[in-house]
Order: sequence, then C-alpha cells, then structure tokens
Amino acid sequence: MTSADEGVRLQKVLAKAGIASRRAAEDLIAQGRVSVDGEIVREFGRRVDPDNVVIRVDGTRVVLDDTLVYLALNKPRGMHTTMTDDQGRPCVGDLVRDRAERLFHVGRLDADTEGLLLLTNDGDLAHRLMHPSFEVLKTYLAEVEGSVPRGLGKRLRAGIELEDGPARADQFRVKDMQAGRTLVEIVLHEGRKHIVRRMLAEVGHPVRKLVRTSVGDIHLGNLRSGHLRALTRKEVGSLHSSVGM
Repeated sequence: MTSADEGVRLQKVLAKAGIASRRAAEDLIAQGRVSVDGEIVREFGRRVDPDNVVIRVDGTRVVLDDTLVYLALNKPRGMHTTMTDDQGRPCVGDLVRDRAERLFHVGRLDADTEGLLLLTNDGDLAHRLMHPSFEVLKTYLAEVEGSVPRGLGKRLRAGIELEDGPARADQFRVKDMQAGRTLVEIVLHEGRKHIVRRMLAEVGHPVRKLVRTSVGDIHLGNLRSGHLRALTRKEVGSLHSSVGM
C-alpha cells in the first residue's frame, strides 16, 4: 500500500496514460469505473506507484509504461517472419528497421501465409500470447481445394490425429463455395507449425491461400498488405486481459 505522501495521484496517472484529462479521470473514479490491484477506488486523493500496480478502467488494463510498443502488421505473402534474414529474403524486420525500439514478432506466419501479425517490445505479454495454456484464439480464412462436405466442421472440432499429436478446431464454418474450391473460416487456440495447413490437408482439402484475420480481439480489418498500425489502448488492454495480466 502506498502511503498518503508517496506515489502519484491516480487521476494524474490516468491523464499521463492518455485515458482522459484529469477532470475526466476524476469523473471516472467517482463513477467507480477505476480499479487498482482489483479494488475499486473512489477517492480522488488516492496515490499509487505506477510501476507496481495494475490499474483498470471499465475492466480494461491501462498500460502505464510509455516505452512499450504494440503494432499490428498485415504480413504480405512471400515475406518471412524473422527480424533479419541472412539470405537477403524480405522479412518482417525490414518494415521496422528504422524504429528506435527493439521489436519482435509474436508467434509467426509461414512465408506463404499472409495476414495479422503482432509486433511488440513487451516480452511478458508476448510470451503469454504464444503459450498454448492461455488458449488465445486465432482466426484464419483458408481457400481450400474441392467442395467441403457436410459434417467436416464437426469432425475438425472433435479433433483429428496429426503426426505430432491430436489437433482440433475451436470453430469452423464455410464462407463460400465455388467450382473446385471452398472458402472456410477456422479458429484455433494453438500455434503449432503449419497447423491450419496440416489439419486441412489431413481431411483432404489442401490449402491454396491462407490469411490470418484475428488474434484474440485484434482484427486485421482493412489494414493494407505490408502496412503497420498501432494498437489502440482498448486493444492492448484486451490482450492483457486475455492472458490474465
């Protein structure tokens, strides 16, 4: 517990984090929408140590370290998920080479897969997002060969056996069907290498094209291929919440 003479006033911390002006932050506190280490705070004079507390507004964690960076990238097809490439191939690191922060990618997409990839310098969050125990959902759109039979989704959700163990889809649905190909959406919480491609190949529908469209509550949206955007405070907070931070 921070004493009355130590720390920083809570409304000042919220203002510095860009949540609201000090006056608006006081309103949030008065409305019982701010918690410190799980406790709702209603006193304007409450002082906290920003380095050692977890502050939430409306249940969403407030990131207080302004040196932390969180980016979404629409990785193009043909780009390798590495920060450097000793063979001179195009890689994710090329897109952030001029930034001052030392960023790294959260998980990976193979060269032939495009779509949403997160970049950050927040090692604790990245580690949790990649750890299968937290079961962060990832959504993919896959164009596959052939017409998908009725019941395939049930089979994938029940689980299929791969060479490195069983795998199952959390969700599966057909989005579109045309002659010779089907567009499907598949949601998984694990990230084994080539897992989507291997699962769909195993059930007789090899992938022609694969795009990751979301990680947790972060969506690719209309972000153009090869472009980056900063995550919003709400998006960063949702990532923290999804892994219990």
